[in-house]
Parts: sequence; structure tokens; C-alpha cells
Amino acid sequence: MEKGVTGNKVMNSFLWRLFERVGAKGVELIVSLVLANVLDPDLFGSIALVLVVITILQVFVDSGLGNALIQKKDSDNKDFSTVFFFNIVFCAILYTLLFFTAPLFANFYEDPSLTPIIRVLGLTIIISGVKNVQIAYVSKNLMFKRFFFSTLGGTIFAAVAGIILALKGYGMWALVIQSVSNTAIDTIILWITVKWKPEFYFSFKRLKVLFGYGWKLLLSSLLDTGYTQLRALIIGKKYTEEDLAFYDRANQFPGFITANINTSIDSVLFPAMSGVQDDKERVKSMTRRAMKTSIFLMAPMMAGLACCSTSIVKVILPDVWLPLVPYMVILCISYTFYPIHTSNLNAIKALGRSDIFLKLEVIKKIVGISLLLISMWYGVFAITLSLLVSDFICQIINSWPNKKLINYGYLEQLKDILPSIILAWVMGGIVYCVGFLGMNEYITLAIQVPLGVAIYTLGAKLFKMESFDYLLDVIKSIIGKKEQS
Repeated sequence: MEKGVTGNKVMNSFLWRLFERVGAKGVELIVSLVLANVLDPDLFGSIALVLVVITILQVFVDSGLGNALIQKKDSDNKDFSTVFFFNIVFCAILYTLLFFTAPLFANFYEDPSLTPIIRVLGLTIIISGVKNVQIAYVSKNLMFKRFFFSTLGGTIFAAVAGIILALKGYGMWALVIQSVSNTAIDTIILWITVKWKPEFYFSFKRLKVLFGYGWKLLLSSLLDTGYTQLRALIIGKKYTEEDLAFYDRANQFPGFITANINTSIDSVLFPAMSGVQDDKERVKSMTRRAMKTSIFLMAPMMAGLACCSTSIVKVILPDVWLPLVPYMVILCISYTFYPIHTSNLNAIKALGRSDIFLKLEVIKKIVGISLLLISMWYGVFAITLSLLVSDFICQIINSWPNKKLINYGYLEQLKDILPSIILAWVMGGIVYCVGFLGMNEYITLAIQVPLGVAIYTLGAKLFKMESFDYLLDVIKSIIGKKEQS
């Protein structure tokens, strides 16, 4: 991230957010692997179908007004209270609609047993409505240490509950209770640890001002989430729940890394940029730093995960899950470039150009849906491949406005990130060759991982990569502060 006036606070916030993401997602990944060895793949497919509906409705809670509170430079307690009470009423209406329409969704999937599942999982919508403004307050004030305790507490409690219920034979309900309890405990801890509390105040005038900025981000997020879930819906409807389980599980591995690195930077970068939105040079500098640093970290992990995918799946999952490997390789390549999307879009949001943000989403979704509709007839692998093509086109689309807004175009961005990507995939190619030695999967993986780390680290040092030196300086600075204290 960026050094200077807000540099120390931004980096500290990023580290706490990263610790929170690593801890939470690490526990979730371990639990999912345990459950994958206990439950059948089709159960994971069924829960993924239900989450299509819940995730789309969740967008109405998580996007728009929360971002508007963060972006508005002078937002006060009256703004936060207004959004809080609006969220409560709105989420109650959403859940009521979901409760009575649950049988329709279940009939669409031709599985009436999904009705109670949808109704119980839908409770997360109301819980999230209570939590959303707290999240905006924490993000705006870069108080990400609070997220660490709340998220980790909810995740650990849910992990224990999910595993116990699965072992006792509760099947899909183990996954449902795990999800609901995670959100509930997370919210309770956040309310205890964060000092902000709503005052009894509501203003339509303030809501209108915030909505003027937020509705475009809400619609953008709805388009993005709907498009993402459409892919899962088509796989689950046109093919089998087992196919969806393989695709969903393949996405979980690279998604774990993305959630830790890219999401951490995303969470901190938007409020940090919003705080300096009047200084475009500063915004460009922060965009560049975030993109280069996150790509430097993300690229080797994605390349390593893709090239070691067979060994990883054989070691941690039953052989019944091996069909997910081709999907995981494609998704790893796609996720490698996610920091380009994140950094560019955060700059656009921070500058208050939610109108451009919405236009970009419309264009990208036209491209993505067109490719999806073409590929859906040729199998799940073709659908996954269409996502890769779509993401490549969309990274160019996302970067286009910033050529004018902050004088940071796509070609300049490529020049900044290509050294890390090339080194990462050269490293990946070398560790992939270890798999041809015919050794046991455990031994193969034990060689591949340290070898990959060594090659990438030595390569970064040999070629004097700026991001490597920057991260070393940051680590030395943090260690130095701890020794002084």
C-alpha cells in the first residue's frame, strides 16, 4: 500500500484485515475439507443451489448504501443511523418475500426438500442487515482489528457446530447451521467490540443523498452477483448437482487465496482512496502500489496451486473429487488477474464516479453473458473456460476509464505487473515437472511447495523486483516497531 500521510494506518489496517481473512478462510477451508470427507458431493451441490438465491438477495444488503457511507467524506452518525434503520426494515421485507416464495425456487430446482433450507438460510439476510452499517463504520475508520475478533469468533463457533452435526448424520443441515451461526456470532461480537451504536434518527433527505451515489453501485453489484450465480444456476440446472459441486469446490481453493489477499486490499483500499479523493496523483500512486503488491503475492500462489492441483486434491480429498482439477487450473489463471479489476474499480469508486462504475458493469455483463450462453451447450469445462476469456476482456474494460481519470492506462499497468506474472508461471512450470517423477503424492507435494517458494523468492531477488524490496521494507519496519515496543 501507500506510504506517507495515511501510509502507516493503511498498512496496519491491511495487515489486520489480512490476518482476519487468513484466519477465517483458513478455518472455513479446513472445515469444508473435513465435511467433504464426511458428506457426499451432491449435498454440496444442493446447498450451492440454495446459495444462488441467498447470495443475490444479500447484494441488496451489502452493497450501495454501505459504500456510500464510506465514500462520503463528511458522513456522520445521523447518516449511519438513517441507513441502519432503513436496512432493518428493508431486510425484513426481503426475508418475508423469500419465506413465501421459497417453494417456487424449490420447484424450479425440482427438489421440494429445499424449501425449509431456503427459509432457514434466508435468516442470514436479516442478520446481515443488522451488521451492515457496523461494517461500513469499521471500514471508513480503518478499524479492521475489530473484524479480526468478530469474524474469527463466528467462524470457529460455526466450524465446531458444522462438524458435530455432520458427524451426527444431519447431512445438509450441518452446512445450513454452520452458515447461519457463523453470520450470527460474527454480528454479535462486532456489536460488542465496536463502539458505534445508532441514535433514534431517520432522514429521507440524507437517505436520498446517499442513495444518489449508492444505487449505481448496488445495481452494479447486483449485475455482477447475478452473472456469477447464473453460471452456477446453469450448471446445476442443465447438468447435475455433482457437476456443480465439482465446479464450486474447484472455485473454493483459488477463492481462498483471493479472499485473503485481494479482498483484504479491496476492503482497505476503497476507504483509504476515498480519504484522498481530491488528490488524483495520490489515488494513482495508491492504485499502482496496490496492484503491483497484490499481483506479486497472488501470481505465485495461483501458479503454484494450478500446477500442483492434482497432488493437492489427492492429498486432502477423496479420489471422487478428482474431476474438479481441470476447473481449478482454469480458475487459478483467471484469479491471477483479479487485482487489476479490484485496483481500477476502487479508484473509480473513490473518485465518486459510480456512474462510470455502473456503465462498466453493464458492458462487462453483456460480454460475459454472451460467452456463457455460447459455452453452456458444450459442458462445464467450456463454461469455466468462457469465464477466463470474459475476465481477460473485462480487465481491459475496467482499466479503460483510469487512463483519463488518474492517467494510469492498461498498457502501463501491464508493464507494472508482467514481471511478477511471468516469474510466477515459470516457477509453476518447473514445479509441475516434479509430478512426472512418479513419486508418492505426499512426497511430490512436499517437494513442489518449498521448491516453488525458493524459485520465486530467488527470482524476485535476482531480477531486483521493486515489489519484493517494498514488502521486505514493510516487514522490517513492522519487526523494528515490535522490537522498540
